[in-house]
Amino acid sequence: MLGVHVHAGIKVSRAVVPVFNDGTESLVAEYEYETAVPRVVKSVQLTSEGTTDLGDIAGVRMKLVGIKGDELIAGSIGFEARMTSRMERRPMANHYGYRLMVKTRPGVDPSHRIGVRVESIEFEDGTVERVEKPADFQPSRVAYRIHRKGEHGCDTFRIPGLARAKDGSLLAIYDMRYESAHDLQGHMDIGLSRSTDGGKTWSVPRPVLDMGEYGGKPQRENGCSDANILVDANGGRVFVSSLWTHGRPGTHQWRGKGSEPGLGIEETSQFMCVHSDDNGVTWSEPVNLTSALKRPEWWLFAPAPGNGITMRDGTLVMPTQGRDESGLPFSNVISSKDHGKTWFVSPPARHDTTECAVAEAGDGSLVFSMRDNRNLTDKGETNGRAVSVTRDLGKTWEIHPADHGALPEPVCMASLISHRLPDGRTVLLFSNPRDKEKRRNLTIQASLDGGKTWPAEQRVLLDDGTGYGYSSLVMVDDSTVGILFESSVADMIFMKVPLADIVRP
Repeated sequence: MLGVHVHAGIKVSRAVVPVFNDGTESLVAEYEYETAVPRVVKSVQLTSEGTTDLGDIAGVRMKLVGIKGDELIAGSIGFEARMTSRMERRPMANHYGYRLMVKTRPGVDPSHRIGVRVESIEFEDGTVERVEKPADFQPSRVAYRIHRKGEHGCDTFRIPGLARAKDGSLLAIYDMRYESAHDLQGHMDIGLSRSTDGGKTWSVPRPVLDMGEYGGKPQRENGCSDANILVDANGGRVFVSSLWTHGRPGTHQWRGKGSEPGLGIEETSQFMCVHSDDNGVTWSEPVNLTSALKRPEWWLFAPAPGNGITMRDGTLVMPTQGRDESGLPFSNVISSKDHGKTWFVSPPARHDTTECAVAEAGDGSLVFSMRDNRNLTDKGETNGRAVSVTRDLGKTWEIHPADHGALPEPVCMASLISHRLPDGRTVLLFSNPRDKEKRRNLTIQASLDGGKTWPAEQRVLLDDGTGYGYSSLVMVDDSTVGILFESSVADMIFMKVPLADIVRP
């Protein structure tokens, strides 16, 4: 009879990262093992606890870290998997590591989960080492990969925005950065992918805002970046706004003279907009809103990346950002009561803040969450998003009770939306890299009191790796949250999370 016991030397490093639904392999866990004498592994026992559907799994593989081609197991889930004969002949070193890889069948729904993990390891000497289930274990969430580096002729996709059109289709926007991951100035367009099946599949990325070689300058001097998407929930028109920089090679719009006071394309970066009246299928020619929105003395005025909202009374609200007459960053909003024909530009809610997000609370006020440059150095108790509130579309602003401290951040873009629950309550949903130091631990959180508190039990970790960390939220339907984000394992991915996983009784 085999001797079964727990060995304290087995260390499980559970990576909370997405598993892709495109038929490629994904890392779900790493295991390290130390032993006084070299031992030969005979077999590995797996479990699939927490997997939504075993049919989602096309195969699993476990390989030694740092030894190319040496596989412990290869096959399907649900059996005791023996090592390959080559590995059975190779004695193990005193310290070694394994990587557990999972491959899904193409087309798995992005709301599903994969819970494969190692349960025990059997050695040739007849002993079995039981691998304890980590206390923080959670099945990996399935995701659709919108882009990985180098695809579609683009070095990098960045800066997500996500919205649901009036017909229910999902619209994902992003920077298509053709030559590098760098910000403006550079060759980049605003791209779009569209899903008509709730995010299970997406159309091939295509540009919807591309200034080409305007003014006789090359594409790399006509870059468009940092887009915002806003759906008029009543009229159905979809707006995509973006910042366009003409000329100025080697500059950055947020630094120095990358953008300057004035209104002309030779002076300052431009506030551009396209729209669609058929739920994102076709798009208008670009319209320049700079002279209608920007004060000439400001150094910059731009959309804030992510999404805008339609309030319950039909008012359109878009988060915006800029640099004032002294060049200091600020965050504010623009709003329209005539379906986007004219816009009111609010005073700044805060200075030394930039990328921002807005949501309507249950009482009709607007909660405004801002990236704060002070968090570059503040890593203490007052680290966190700057949060303001307005009851008059930004004509006046108040400090929100959650200001600094409630929502930690490493200085990064974030997303904020609201949703009315069946019982009449309004929930605020927020996503960002929940970490004070680095852009890691991409998390969705919920608040049921207008953003005053964000309880730990109303929180879901999606990706514990480090990446660019930008995200954008949308309600796919009344019970499902969709998120488009820059993950630690791909430029841009889409994932669905049941609302019940976040908002618990």
